[in-house]
Amino acid sequence: MSKIGRIPVMIPTGVTVTITGNTLEAVGPKGTITYVIPAGTTVKVDGDKIQVTNTKEAGENASVLQGLVRASIANLVKGVETGFEKKLELSGVGYRASILGKDITLSVGFSHQVKVTAPEGITYSIHENIISVSGTNKQLVGDIAAKIRAIRPPEPYKGKGIRYVGEVVRRKAGKAAKLIGGVK
Repeated sequence: MSKIGRIPVMIPTGVTVTITGNTLEAVGPKGTITYVIPAGTTVKVDGDKIQVTNTKEAGENASVLQGLVRASIANLVKGVETGFEKKLELSGVGYRASILGKDITLSVGFSHQVKVTAPEGITYSIHENIISVSGTNKQLVGDIAAKIRAIRPPEPYKGKGIRYVGEVVRRKAGKAAKLIGGVK
């Protein structure tokens, strides 16, 4: 049995969870998310707790699947309660970002501007070259933030590019200086 899968998920006040068939639906102040429960696991709501267990037909990957389902449900409940946010930092001369409707436009050293459209449930905000990607779905927020970072990842020589706030980029020394005195 999975160690993570055994831990019950606590339902905070203001969030309601309902199970119909193999679909779990969570409704909270940030929105509504549905999750399809995979075969091999059983999910039960007991008051303010959600318990995930394996069925007999689960197979040899039962505990892995149980831990995955429990973690996904915990992220779902947290997402509809408080939401998730990833912050990206633009560093480089002339690197800018601007919001036009649901799109974000990046000027990051290319001959053209790069436009990234926000999917349903994702919002952007910009404050002093820091881009905030927020939403209720943890996987989608991380995926969009990774796609934005992949447009211009930080390079190791000058450190220019798009990086996560707090990310440490190891710097390289660059070309070695010429020999002192010009003698070979």
